[in-house]
Amino acid sequence: MSEVNKSSNLKTTKTAKTKSRVKPITVTVEPKISVLLVGSEATPFIKTGGLADVLGSLPVSLAEKDLDVRVILPLYGGMEEGFKNHLTYVTNFNVPVGWRNQYCGLFYYKRKNVTFYFLDNEYYFKRENLYGYYDDGERFAFFSRAVLETMSHLEYYPDIMHCHDWQAALAVVYLKTVYADRPAYQGIKSLFTIHNIEYQGRYPHDDITDLFGLDPKYIPALDYSGGLNLMKGALVFSDYVSTVSSSYADEILSSEYACGLEYAVNDAKNKLCGIVNGIDVKAFNPETDGAIFKNYTADDLSGKEVCKAELQKLLNLPVKKDVPVIAMISRLVPHKGLDLVRQVLERILSLDVQVVILGKGDVEYENYFAYMSEVYKGKLKAIIAYNKDLSSKIYSGADLFLMPSRSEPCGLSQMIAARYGAVPIVRRTGGLRDTITPYNETKVSGNGFAFNDYNAEGMLRVIEEAAETYKDKETFAKIVKEAMTTDFSWKKSASEYEKLYLKLKND
Repeated sequence: MSEVNKSSNLKTTKTAKTKSRVKPITVTVEPKISVLLVGSEATPFIKTGGLADVLGSLPVSLAEKDLDVRVILPLYGGMEEGFKNHLTYVTNFNVPVGWRNQYCGLFYYKRKNVTFYFLDNEYYFKRENLYGYYDDGERFAFFSRAVLETMSHLEYYPDIMHCHDWQAALAVVYLKTVYADRPAYQGIKSLFTIHNIEYQGRYPHDDITDLFGLDPKYIPALDYSGGLNLMKGALVFSDYVSTVSSSYADEILSSEYACGLEYAVNDAKNKLCGIVNGIDVKAFNPETDGAIFKNYTADDLSGKEVCKAELQKLLNLPVKKDVPVIAMISRLVPHKGLDLVRQVLERILSLDVQVVILGKGDVEYENYFAYMSEVYKGKLKAIIAYNKDLSSKIYSGADLFLMPSRSEPCGLSQMIAARYGAVPIVRRTGGLRDTITPYNETKVSGNGFAFNDYNAEGMLRVIEEAAETYKDKETFAKIVKEAMTTDFSWKKSASEYEKLYLKLKND
């Protein structure tokens, strides 16, 4: 706590003298909370998934709340050149990785009042992809240990170390084991966030010392199903655990969603909470998005009508104003609900609708949707690709957006779609449940349509309901407006994290 003296001449030093007989007012000023976010990717530097969106957007929102926010990441060879060429070198040092000592260079980049640190080791990170290598355990053991070493070289010890997913799990473990007896580290509290529990970081017991540099006495803390589980270790050693939606926090207590880790999650349930992600509402804004055919707002949708017609032309679909366009932008993998879509696709296409699918994934699904796109020309267009520009055009041109996931920790696409007035049709799971309120015919309220059970018939019934509601222009316009004006910004989520950081700091 620091003391600041306020007097009538606005001097703030304690030693300042004044002839005034008025006694200075003593004001207690709380110091900023300092937070270090630790993860494996962040926009706009490098991205493979939603984790990058979180680590790119959440820190900026926290900084706007006057927190001291910093982020630390690996320096990948595939990082955007425009950023890589403007990094500032800080120092270099060696990092112990088991019995090895590995070089680590430290760089930083300042963006929107957030300092982003980058840890450089070309052997580990100058590769074509971010993940999927035989030595991923060693790579992220290096990264996690380097995070803790960086603190001493910067003489910076945050109040909160906020680690994300299994790639940063060992940082939590090291803080409470290897670094536990070092006084400078003892005031740091740790928060571990699970973005997707499917990916846990599983390795043999033999790696405990040789690879991870931990005393074998810590095997029980990391042991799970006959091996080491890094996510389980973070659950054990963290001061608090969060997930990316409150519904997902409940779901991962069950075997249906926990991917085998339900016992460890239940052991940590008293320190578990869910905070739903947000989206960058400045980046995803139909009023300013330069990638769409014409800008529009929730109060004036004439531009959206242009976007729909131009999308239909672009994809060689008949330009029909009164036929709803149903879109999917997704990885083509089973847990995204593609098996449900496949079961009833021809029945969906028998409705008076057009369907647009954009994405890549399992070859089986890629081939199926490409084939069906040829069979149902004029009704279905499947683009087997990742295409950011086209995705913006689809969001802005679609009337409905289908997201029937088997599991969805949070999901971003449903929020982006709603922002662009493509009314979401979702299965009520994880973040889809927490962000999309089903249309209520009696109250004429809701920002989307939803079904509960994971089955194709239930999904089809809701698609039919949405297509029928679309014909009632007045009602559908109300749903579109509610979708577009729902607050999906990081503002609320950042406030929830700030409260959690305060709780951790003061406990």
